[in-house]
Amino acid sequence: MTTTGRVRAEATAAWHSFVRRRTAVFFTFLFPVILVVIFAVLVQTNPAGGGLFSQPPGYYLPGYLATVVLFTPLSRVGSEVARHRDGNRFEKLATTPLTRAEWLLAHTLVNVVIIGVAGLLILGLMALATGTANLALAPTNLALVAVFVAVAVALFCGFGALLGSLADSQDGVIAASNTIALPLLFLSNTFVTLDMLPAWFRPVTNLSPLTYFATGVRQLTYSAFGPDTVSLSAATVHDYWLTQLAVLSVLAVAFFAAGAYAIPRTD
Repeated sequence: MTTTGRVRAEATAAWHSFVRRRTAVFFTFLFPVILVVIFAVLVQTNPAGGGLFSQPPGYYLPGYLATVVLFTPLSRVGSEVARHRDGNRFEKLATTPLTRAEWLLAHTLVNVVIIGVAGLLILGLMALATGTANLALAPTNLALVAVFVAVAVALFCGFGALLGSLADSQDGVIAASNTIALPLLFLSNTFVTLDMLPAWFRPVTNLSPLTYFATGVRQLTYSAFGPDTVSLSAATVHDYWLTQLAVLSVLAVAFFAAGAYAIPRTD
C-alpha cells in the first residue's frame, strides 16, 4: 500500500470514529454556534465606546475562527494520542507500515474537514447575525482564509500530538490544552486589541502562532483593515497577509514534525 493509501485508510477510520461519537459531533458544531450567539448577538459590539468589544463586528471574525482552530485540534488530537497510549494501540500500529507522520497527517486532514465545516458555520452565523457591512467576502479572500485555517490546524494538531505524548492521561491532556489555549486565545490579537495591552507586552504577542493566523485572516476578511490596525505603512499592509501565512507555515512544519516525532512507537 502506498503512502497515500495508508493515509487515506487511517483518515477514513478516524472520520468514522468521530461521527460515531454523536455527543462529540454535536458539541463540536454547537460550540461555534454558542460562541457567535453570545458574543456577536447578545454582547454585541460598541464601535463608539470602549472596552473589549469596541470594534465593528467584522473585526472579531478571526477571533471566532481562532477559537475553533485552537481548541479543537489541541483537545481532539491530544486526547486521541492519549487514548491510543492507554489502549496500547501504538504498539499494534508499530507492526504496520503506517508511520507516525502518516498517522498524524491522517488525523490532521480529518480535523481540517471538521474545522472547515465549523468555520463555514461561523461565517454564516456572522452574516446572519451582524450583516456583511464590515466583511470582505470575495471568493479569493475566502479561499485564502481556507488556506490559513488548514495551515493553522496542522500546527495545532502537531501541538496536540506533543501534549498527548507528554501528558500522563486524557484528563492531563485536556487540562494542559485548556491552560495553554486560554492565554493564547486572548493574547494573540484576536478579541483583545493590541492597544489594550501594555506597550511592553505587545511584542510578546508575536511569540504566539495564533497571532499570525488572526492578523492574516483579519486583513483578508475585515474591510476596514488598514495601516493603523497593525502599525504598518500603507505600502507594506497590502501584502501583510502573505507574511503572516509564511510565518504560520514555517511554524506549522516545525510543530507537525515535533508532534510526529513525539508520538510513541510503542506503549
